[in-house]
Amino acid sequence: MVTNRIRRFYSYLLLLLHICFLFILNPASSSTEDTAAAISRFREFLQINTSQPSPDYAKATNFLLSQAKSLSLESQTLEFVKSKPLVLLKWPGSNPQLPSILLNSHTDVVPSETNKWSYHPFSAHLDSHGKIFARGSQDMKCVGMQYLEAIRRLKASGFQPVRTVYLSFVPDEEIGGHDGAKKFAESDVFKNMNVGIVLDEGLASPTESYRAFYAERCPWWLVIKARGAPGHGAKLYDNSAMENLFKSIESVRRFRASQFDLVKAGLKAEGEVVSVNMAFLKAGTPSPNGFVMNLQPSEAEAGFDIRVPPTAEAESLERRITEEWAPASRNMTFELGQFKHRVSMLSKFGKPILTATDSSNPWWSLLEEAVRKANGKLGKPEIFPASTDARYFRELGLPAIGFSPMANTPLLLHDHNEFLHQDEYLKGIDIYESIIKSYASYVQHTRDEVLRDEL
Repeated sequence: MVTNRIRRFYSYLLLLLHICFLFILNPASSSTEDTAAAISRFREFLQINTSQPSPDYAKATNFLLSQAKSLSLESQTLEFVKSKPLVLLKWPGSNPQLPSILLNSHTDVVPSETNKWSYHPFSAHLDSHGKIFARGSQDMKCVGMQYLEAIRRLKASGFQPVRTVYLSFVPDEEIGGHDGAKKFAESDVFKNMNVGIVLDEGLASPTESYRAFYAERCPWWLVIKARGAPGHGAKLYDNSAMENLFKSIESVRRFRASQFDLVKAGLKAEGEVVSVNMAFLKAGTPSPNGFVMNLQPSEAEAGFDIRVPPTAEAESLERRITEEWAPASRNMTFELGQFKHRVSMLSKFGKPILTATDSSNPWWSLLEEAVRKANGKLGKPEIFPASTDARYFRELGLPAIGFSPMANTPLLLHDHNEFLHQDEYLKGIDIYESIIKSYASYVQHTRDEVLRDEL
């Protein structure tokens, strides 16, 4: 009798231990539910149509504030421009005297040609292979949600940051950020945040190594205009508006080819050369059926999107524009005599807008180590080939790193059928959990030291 009771007792004990052991090794139900919930929240954010020119910022703001409430994060909504809300969240650190960490992302996305997508761009369709198709899946709603999900995990683990962590969800990045990040960076609110490091968006990588960006090319949007005497469509004569403009276009084309050849030969990365692309060509005399064909127009103009790396010689490029691309000797002028849109290549300290990627910048070293700890690989640091909101923070002399943890992913921002695989999205949360934990725990570096590095 006693022996049977002992046997039953040990049987129950072994069963209990077995169940506990299985749960520890593979808490499947809990893990599966957490994963499904994270994907669901991501898709919900993607389904909010925040495409320019009429983004639904109100719905996006309500969603983000609800996430902040679920995470017990402090929140506020700022409107530097009416109807363009900026959502600012705060996770207070135990030592608020230390410079804070800013995790920046933008809520707007570019327009989509719906009929050219396999699935509606705001359906956030999850296919049988695990791909999530949506506008913003790469650029950059993924990163904003990865910030939040990483903080969700850190809070659940009991982690307490030493440095204060801010999350900013800004409007209008896709149309220049002038009413969003630019005004935010210039505000007293930002000054009082005592920011020491900024993380912002990067790009997807088709390889297993993540891409990280320490600078970006500055946009110079240039419009040049040619003038000449009008003439009959059959007449041959020199210095017509169209002829002079074509000479300029050919000069620009040769320069573009010389820069592109450096990229094709592997001598320079895309972000290290000056890119020039024609954005529009406007000429001709309109008629009810199109254009007047037997009349050579007296004016013609073209617009160019020029992107200049911070390592380029701006003065040399300016001379090329004034002497070769639009010389006054050919009746060429700039629109209003100026560059239509030109971003500064220097910080407020007069230095090239670059973030150090060596031992002088501990934030870079911490990023490398955090990615490694999360079983990720970081590629060679790059200059971002386009422009992001990070430039507004770098102009203040702050270090800013562009980083979107998407490996083994084709680069599809602004493209049809933009997607991100759910596994890459989830792995990105792991990466950001490691980065935020590392950054928020770092106590040696101070704001004064950061600024001294820039001087």
